[in-house]
Amino acid sequence: MNYQDTVNRMFKQLPMYQNQGKTAFKKDLSNTILLANHLKNPEHKFKSIHVAGTNGKGSTSHMLASVLQEAGYKVGLYTSPHLKDFRERIKINGKEVSKQFVIGFIKRNTAFLEQHQLSFFEMTVGMAFDYFSKQNVDIAIIEVGLGGRLDSTNIITPEVSVITNIGFDHTQFLGTTYEAIATEKAGIIKPHVPVIIGETQKETKKVFLEIAKSNASEIYFADETNSTYTSDLKGNYQKHNIKTATKALRILSHKSFNISEENIKAGLQNVVKNTGLKGRWQVLQTQPKVICDTAHNKEGLTYIVKQLAEESYKELHMVFGVVNDKDVDSILPLLPKNATYYFCKPNVPRGLDAEILRFKFISNGFKGEAYQSVNNALNEAKIAANTEDLIYVGGSTFVVAEVV
Repeated sequence: MNYQDTVNRMFKQLPMYQNQGKTAFKKDLSNTILLANHLKNPEHKFKSIHVAGTNGKGSTSHMLASVLQEAGYKVGLYTSPHLKDFRERIKINGKEVSKQFVIGFIKRNTAFLEQHQLSFFEMTVGMAFDYFSKQNVDIAIIEVGLGGRLDSTNIITPEVSVITNIGFDHTQFLGTTYEAIATEKAGIIKPHVPVIIGETQKETKKVFLEIAKSNASEIYFADETNSTYTSDLKGNYQKHNIKTATKALRILSHKSFNISEENIKAGLQNVVKNTGLKGRWQVLQTQPKVICDTAHNKEGLTYIVKQLAEESYKELHMVFGVVNDKDVDSILPLLPKNATYYFCKPNVPRGLDAEILRFKFISNGFKGEAYQSVNNALNEAKIAANTEDLIYVGGSTFVVAEVV
């Protein structure tokens, strides 16, 4: 099999949350542990930072990786989902895992993967850990896929644990209260491993304090510190991620890692260059200005709408699509009604039909039309917009994936 055949087989034969949603979610770590044992426990052979949270974990993970690269370390980075190519999920110093390694890993382990019916995510975590181990990384930044306690990544014992924030997302798996969701994400806290909480929330602070205490883990709330650092990742919401990342780096510097002020400043200013991160308040063009962002839940879109209000434009055009398990009612009150909407369905099985989305919005006082695809919607927005207008593309990671 060539690379594309291998990837197609992974997507078609193994359950994948990105495509299927709830039916691909596993409720324990047994398969992950089986795979790790099969691979001779690669997770024990490199140091790591574990990053969970409802929003910001991707940006924070990339910031951490960029700074550590600037400090001269060989840095693994595992994130999800990908935008264009599966290999975006597994990188070392910004370079994606080779096609040959992906092909070889699946070929070597096909019998085991099929025998135990591993999910797409379980298999991908095993692949990442095997790659980082074989490549002898100095440290790997490991982003949680969903939740924390039962996430496949939660077999590592990191140098530092990071939880960016808590919001209402994936409530069908994680719970319907802030406290319940915080408990699931706090499942990454390990005995005697320091934990950084990015944003202090009164509903969750007690949960984190109690779980950290039970693990004899030092706990720090990053938003209680002052920070004057800036980043090439634009968007006002990044100020929270900058504080979270820099606090984690301070803790890491006390654990035999040599990280200077210059490394921190350079790393934060070169996140995109060093890691290849896309889709975070990314400007795709000017005149008219087109901005995309992967924010997809209530908390993330709250920041986006505030940021849009600070932009200068004549008319606002919103290219917008969501997945079918999204709680649309929770985000409708946030979104601007003084905009023209171009409703679209992201090209994944979970994508919500554009006509259904349009009906929901129109029934609540919005204006706009439905289009056959994301790119069709964006093209129509570009035709309608003049040079002084602003076009925003978002609502789902999968919408952004089709335009970057």
